[in-house]
Amino acid sequence: MLHIVNKSPSERNALESCLRFGRSGSAVLLIEDGVYAVTRGNAAEPKVREAMRQMQVYALRPDLEARGMYDAVIDGVRLVDYGGFVDLVAEHHTVQSWL
Repeated sequence: MLHIVNKSPSERNALESCLRFGRSGSAVLLIEDGVYAVTRGNAAEPKVREAMRQMQVYALRPDLEARGMYDAVIDGVRLVDYGGFVDLVAEHHTVQSWL
């Protein structure tokens, strides 16, 4: 399953809910303000690092760049462009957007 989160972890608990219900082998894609969760020093960093033990964590590169956070990404987070976003959706049979 691909989980898509577009809200900042400081704004909503979408990421926390996603990680609680996500299963081993799932993937998480952070887009829009959700990309703040994959930056070093963010309050969500420990949860993201823990999730990376069981799931693949991706972030949309253009959204990181637009927010000036490209250089602060946690090691191990995979960055994708819009084509990669489409590929992730196509690769997963189920997609869940967390609002």
